[in-house]
Amino acid sequence: MNMEIIGPLILSLIAGLSTIIGCIFIFFKIKKVNEFIVFSLAFSMTIMTIVSLFDLLPNSLNTILENYGIIFGIIISILTFLLGYLSIDKINKKIKSKNNNSSLYRIGILSMISLMLHNFPEGIAVFMSAYTDFSIGIKLCIAIMLHNIPEGIAIAVPMYYGGENRKNVIKMTMLSGLAEPLGALLSYIILKNYINDVMLSYILIFVSGLMISLSLNDILKEILKYNNKIYLIIGIVIGLLFFLILSIL
Repeated sequence: MNMEIIGPLILSLIAGLSTIIGCIFIFFKIKKVNEFIVFSLAFSMTIMTIVSLFDLLPNSLNTILENYGIIFGIIISILTFLLGYLSIDKINKKIKSKNNNSSLYRIGILSMISLMLHNFPEGIAVFMSAYTDFSIGIKLCIAIMLHNIPEGIAIAVPMYYGGENRKNVIKMTMLSGLAEPLGALLSYIILKNYINDVMLSYILIFVSGLMISLSLNDILKEILKYNNKIYLIIGIVIGLLFFLILSIL
């Protein structure tokens, strides 16, 4: 395997494993645990919702409309989004029947599944960008690293405070991040003749549905149980500012 391939793969690995940085908070002794959970969930919910609404959906929708026309493109995009949105409920029921009954734990697992699917096409994007122009790949890698950190928080914090031990939390968070280099590897070995902008757009619209459903139907409901509007608002504001800084960068 030559450096033309190794370099892009390394970038996708770095971008993916930055998710583990989100685990750092499970090693600190937090005095106000409930407030910290509310803040972390609100922050993660905001990031996932904004990324879906203002990043994944517009870019993907434009690609599909260009290829299929306005009417058919909108119909197929809505159906793909709804498929992702409704899939969370099915996954949720399976987790309830097989795993820890803690609602926080389920949110952590749902976040991991959603973000694994999100990270997979991101890995393809980093790899293909770096393969074409390494300097662009580096910039994309840094951008993805920065927004993978709050995604790591979305997995680690609810899982840990939902009763999972640190070792397993780190494993789960790492598993989500490894979807990125896996996407890169598959795009080179298997999918390089089949992967295209339209396929990636379908995946990202589906993932948007998953993440928005997770944010509104699971994370927000969990936050409201704590009846702490101040930390909810702080988490949302910090999430908005974080995304704004990412956009500027």
